[in-house]
Amino acid sequence: MLLLVRHGETLPNRHGLVLGRADPPLTEAGEQHAGQLAALLPTPDLVISSPLRRARDTAAAFGIAVEVDERWIELDYGELDGRPATSVSEEVWTRWRSDSASAPPGGESLSALAGRVTAACSELSQIAGSSVVVVVTHVSPIKAALAWALDAPIAISWRMYVEDASVSRIDVEADGPVVRWFNRGIVPAG
Repeated sequence: MLLLVRHGETLPNRHGLVLGRADPPLTEAGEQHAGQLAALLPTPDLVISSPLRRARDTAAAFGIAVEVDERWIELDYGELDGRPATSVSEEVWTRWRSDSASAPPGGESLSALAGRVTAACSELSQIAGSSVVVVVTHVSPIKAALAWALDAPIAISWRMYVEDASVSRIDVEADGPVVRWFNRGIVPAG
């Protein structure tokens, strides 16, 4: 099974900021989330993490060696990183939502994200078919992995919301991946 874990809370998450490649630490609550997730989930055979600190710190709570994989890093939001989501113009949101090849100024497109996450998922599917694989990552890569599992276009991302410290589960079966859980969290939804 492939367990996709969103890292615990950071201050930018708490304040509704767009958070891509900036690298803030977990809050105290975020550290607690990490420990709670590790205690609730099955013992992993393999833990993979985004290179960003908030993901690595969450992954460390599982208590086994963590393999860092750059493909699980958050989407590059370019000039939008660190800004309140409400400050992004409607024109930018509309263009971005209507064209997966479009990117925010200085950032990365959803199509590019989907390419790197799909490759990572395809590689992990061999292992996840018979082992428990935990990937600690971010909102956009989780959405891309779910799109991969559902054989859906990456534009489906706009119709999903991923909570802090939540888990989504993909089972890899003979006929292909199956989404078993989506957005199960230890933190009450806001």
